[in-house]
Amino acid sequence: MKRLAIVSLWCVLLMLALAGAGTALYAGYALKPPAAGGTVRITIPLGYGSSQIAKLLEQNGLIRDATVFRYYLIYKKEGSRFQAGEYEMKRGMSIDDIIAMLNAGNTVPEETIRILVPEGFTVEQIADKLAQLPGMGREEFLALAQDKQAFAALPWVSDIPDDPRLKYPLEGYLFPETYELKQGSTTMDAAMRMVNELERKLATLPPDWTSRLKESGLSFHQMLTVASLIEREAVLDEERPLVASVIYNRLKAGMRLQIDATVQYALDKPKERLFEKDLQVDSPYNTYRIDGLPPGPIASPSLKSIEAALYPADTKYLYYAAKNDGTQAHNFAETYEQHLKNVAEMRKR
Repeated sequence: MKRLAIVSLWCVLLMLALAGAGTALYAGYALKPPAAGGTVRITIPLGYGSSQIAKLLEQNGLIRDATVFRYYLIYKKEGSRFQAGEYEMKRGMSIDDIIAMLNAGNTVPEETIRILVPEGFTVEQIADKLAQLPGMGREEFLALAQDKQAFAALPWVSDIPDDPRLKYPLEGYLFPETYELKQGSTTMDAAMRMVNELERKLATLPPDWTSRLKESGLSFHQMLTVASLIEREAVLDEERPLVASVIYNRLKAGMRLQIDATVQYALDKPKERLFEKDLQVDSPYNTYRIDGLPPGPIASPSLKSIEAALYPADTKYLYYAAKNDGTQAHNFAETYEQHLKNVAEMRKR
């Protein structure tokens, strides 16, 4: 009986050993990547756990056995950091490479559409740009630019005055930038993104900018109007604060601004060259005929122009004229006599 018991024990141990060896052999087999064979895209929904992900991987031929994969994750203390999204995986990837990809969230990039809004563009120019993109509408964008109530919840937009003279209430509030939008985005999505970008860029200004604005006595809308004038008049960054000083000095002196860019905005179609008759166009934006600032911005100002409007140079300049020497720079003058000399010099060139 004793010998029989010993033999039975050895048989059990042998069977367990064989079973363990078999399990180990199978686990080793199951953890090997399937044969290579192209790529497959899988989508892991938000909220999926490691067990569900394992089954998804097995169904798509990326692993051999979901159960073994799950125990491997437990052994490696992995699976808690897997990220949802769409993945493109190669059949034949190792188990560890799959785990690393899921941890890093290396998902397939979403298809996007890109739109460049240059500095100094008007609402109508932006609308022309959008019209070239799928799913975007020019007239729809122009309608949105006239409907500030659609954006009333956004910072600063609610402060746009209810002025019937405004051509487009959102003029100037659509920040110039290169935008990446998801494929299928709407015209409203694009407009909302541009207005939100203005607030994001304002956050990068010096911390005291709101105090400076308050000290200036201007509303945000008026300051943005000044910034748009600077944008259309100055090309060189170093000249923007100088142009700002001319604008503020003329306003303080009760002089009309007489800025050509406002005439261009008032015309139905901008011209390469303005004539005397153009300066007489009847428009609330024509600063040759109105006192003070136009009712609103005439373009989308850059951050540099906004900063210049908030922090103008301290000068006595009242005039500026292009040098016309290819540098895009200007000559500035305190007196009308000096300004006439600068204009004469420009015309010679």
